[in-house]
Amino acid sequence: METISSTNNPKIKNIVKLQKSSERKAQNLIIIEGLRELKHALEANFEIIQVYYCPSVAKHEVLEEISKLTTIQVYELSPDVFEKISYRENFDGIVSIAIPKYKSFNDIKINSTALFIVLESVEKPGNLGAILRTAEAANVDALLLCDQQTDLFNPNVIRSSVGCVFKVPTIICTKNEAIEFARANNIKTFAAALSANKFYHEMNYQQPSAIVLGSEAYGLTDEMLSLCDEQIKIPMLGEHDSLNVSVSAAILTFEAKRQQGFK
Repeated sequence: METISSTNNPKIKNIVKLQKSSERKAQNLIIIEGLRELKHALEANFEIIQVYYCPSVAKHEVLEEISKLTTIQVYELSPDVFEKISYRENFDGIVSIAIPKYKSFNDIKINSTALFIVLESVEKPGNLGAILRTAEAANVDALLLCDQQTDLFNPNVIRSSVGCVFKVPTIICTKNEAIEFARANNIKTFAAALSANKFYHEMNYQQPSAIVLGSEAYGLTDEMLSLCDEQIKIPMLGEHDSLNVSVSAAILTFEAKRQQGFK
């Protein structure tokens, strides 16, 4: 096991470079910070190529997990070097480098209670991560990320999803590809919109269904609204007329799962 004690080490410099989306795409690599996130990636058969840890801050569970990584390059870092590559303030002492994997429509199987979340132009990594966490909790069949505005494997998406980004089948596509997939598989699409005349709890989700949500600032585009089967809204009882997109996603998703008997 190699020990790295200088922030000028080429490997450390490269990890810092990988904090930029353009560099991650160019190298086809992603950064995974945290033990729980690493475990989810391993369970989903992501290829982990390097693991970096700091023994002075690593939790006991981290040291145990590292002892099992017999086929992966592991590097021991000094505290100042680890701080250089860490995103988190309350880190648990482990950062990994992996090769990303992507799903396609061919990987998805449809059944009578299939449920999807479709996102159009969601921008904030924290919101995407929170929605992925909801998707995993509800065991949705897939998340369709349309006209993406943030990197699926942005370190903040990985962090805010607590690693659920590795467990939820996610397809990057255009809005037209998402709608074509839905229509070809008789999936009814429910678009969340403030202008809707119907409430979400009045709909029937006991069929293959997709919950469709738009960007934080503008919601769904007029084009996407026109392509969906139904427009729905959440009753708002206070002064504000909308909820955070990740909160809305959770409410709509779990109403659909409730109607489907939480199957």
